Amino acid sequence: MNRLKGFDLLALGFMTFALFLGAGNIIFPPSAGMAAGEFIWQAALGFLFTGVGLPLLTVVALARVGGGMDRLTAPLGRGAGTLLAIAVYLAIGPLFATPRTAVVSFEMGIAPFTGNTAAPLLVYTALFFTAVLFLVLNPGRLVDSVGKIITPVLLAALLVLGGAALFLPAGEIGSAAESYRASPMIKGFLEGYLTMDTLGALVFGIVIATAIRDKGVSDATLVTRYSMTAGVIAAIGLSLVYLSLFYLGATSQGIAGDAQNGVQILTSYVQHTFGTMGSMLLAVVITLACLTTAVGLTAACGEFFSALLPVSYRNVVIVFSLFSLLVANQGLTQLISVSVPVLVGLYPLAIVLIALSLLDRLWVSQARVFRPVMAVTLIFGVTDGLAAAGFTQLVPAWFGALPLAAQSMGWLVPALVTLIVAALVDRLLGKHRQV
Repeated sequence: MNRLKGFDLLALGFMTFALFLGAGNIIFPPSAGMAAGEFIWQAALGFLFTGVGLPLLTVVALARVGGGMDRLTAPLGRGAGTLLAIAVYLAIGPLFATPRTAVVSFEMGIAPFTGNTAAPLLVYTALFFTAVLFLVLNPGRLVDSVGKIITPVLLAALLVLGGAALFLPAGEIGSAAESYRASPMIKGFLEGYLTMDTLGALVFGIVIATAIRDKGVSDATLVTRYSMTAGVIAAIGLSLVYLSLFYLGATSQGIAGDAQNGVQILTSYVQHTFGTMGSMLLAVVITLACLTTAVGLTAACGEFFSALLPVSYRNVVIVFSLFSLLVANQGLTQLISVSVPVLVGLYPLAIVLIALSLLDRLWVSQARVFRPVMAVTLIFGVTDGLAAAGFTQLVPAWFGALPLAAQSMGWLVPALVTLIVAALVDRLLGKHRQV
């Protein structure tokens, strides 16, 4: 029986960290930190739960079932599992995450010199997705080589940036925005949705388990243990990045108080601390990192949908690249505002799915528990999403009386009640274990 040594585990942990590290991990903590103000650490704790804790649990859950998202959703039935997978792939693909890579790199690398206007954004995103499409249609050593070069450089840049934020803050911690005063931890929890790391983990969690098995590890217990160890290493790295960027944002109100998103906060801080040369170097690194992320996301979506539909991989990636181009030209602030209600509706499903999977040994029949709890979570999660989008006329009046409904977490209590009832019924019916 093969076992991994210390260096192999460390390498696996850094690979996991690199998988999670993307545009969202860099731009959302500064904006959340600025808005949280004096409640920075409460908000950061909530953010770490969804931005670090949930992805880690997802990796563990996938390792335990020994497969990809299809194995995790098997108790829901093939149809429901496929629909959830489609929603996840669209969210991390052409709807939000992929267009975001283009807009983040534009606002950080190009907008400071051209202005954040429609024409430069269109030209840049057209060139960006042309490059993405070329690399996706011509896979080879180029993407891997660029990734191996960019990831260490990006880590070094983040190390410098995090150290500067701690030892060279732009000012004192500012005052909290109104949205953070009532429930800063819950607000931070919801802001963590925007990283989309839990949704991403559902897609590439299998990559980690496969990498372990490729090392000759066949024992399921060891695969789970090593996946957890790799996840913990990645979680520590992500936590350090998030906390330093939270602090950077909280202390930058004096130089970036009118910023509309995290990119503008970062750009203002780097310009303030390191000058134009520092801004240009960071912009180049972030741009290349965003490009490799976009290539990976587009390729993953191409493989999934070409296997699901009678459409070739080439046609899928062309259509998705063009669609991502259109979405990217809505601008980063608009893209974030549209993604929030969708993620508010989608994330509860991911949270409940992971929790039920990790507790699977408690159920006599997984289907009897998974299906009703996920159905109720879907209904109330979508209702939360509608409320977050401002469609209050579609939300029943009684929904607002639910605990945490005002914080876009009205789904939580109905899901817990359904879980208790379903678990009791499952025990009473007994019979053999089903999947």
